[in-house]
Amino acid sequence: MKSQKDTPATAEAEATAVAILGWIAGEPELLSRFLALTGVAPAEVRNAINDPGFLAGLVDFLMGHEPTLLDFSAATGITPETVVRAHAILSGPYGDTDF
Repeated sequence: MKSQKDTPATAEAEATAVAILGWIAGEPELLSRFLALTGVAPAEVRNAINDPGFLAGLVDFLMGHEPTLLDFSAATGITPETVVRAHAILSGPYGDTDF
């Protein structure tokens, strides 16, 4: 059985998160804000990129402010819908837990 990590959709979601990081890295104010909110030190980013939670946090950060999401989409050609799909995949399903 394939794990979720092995699916093409997950690979696309991870690539979207990496593209978000690349774009944010070129926007010093956004990068500073992202690092401050996450508590990740600049020197830790290279290792954090392998953490699914960090990738989900990147996408969540971008989705938290629509103008920034639209700026990202305009700059990269990655549609907002692609970012929304990445968010759903990387953040996991909601409401499917039986308490």
